Amino acid sequence: MALREMVIAESDDIESYSEPSLCLDKAKELLALFNLPTGLLPLKDMIEVGHNKAKGFVWMKMINKIEHTFAAIGRKVIYDTEITAFVENRRLKRLTGVKSKELMIWVPVHDIFIKEKDPEKITFANNTGLSRTFKVSAFLSEG
Repeated sequence: MALREMVIAESDDIESYSEPSLCLDKAKELLALFNLPTGLLPLKDMIEVGHNKAKGFVWMKMINKIEHTFAAIGRKVIYDTEITAFVENRRLKRLTGVKSKELMIWVPVHDIFIKEKDPEKITFANNTGLSRTFKVSAFLSEG
């Protein structure tokens, strides 16, 4: 059983949207609720957004994979058709479905966080301990 199905099955405190016209707005609302920049996940053609409030688990589904370039930092990111994470204030952890291009390889991003003591910087880390830090302003919503 996939992690998403296990987390969803364990709680009744779930908010889920499958109306494409609402999905992007709800995803941005979730990011803002947890003090993360709303342009962090520039996802198009979303078909589902959900939040298990009791477990702090979120998921987003798209029709197709998306490749996006954050112009302010010159980085390419690939978003898979399903993204999942556990969310806390200023943090997405155990993130799945997001990869960043480093030199010539795609590296999975497993953790995104903003330190309380330095709210102008956002850090992206993988499970090997490598990380990159950028200005939060590079991930503000474009629309």
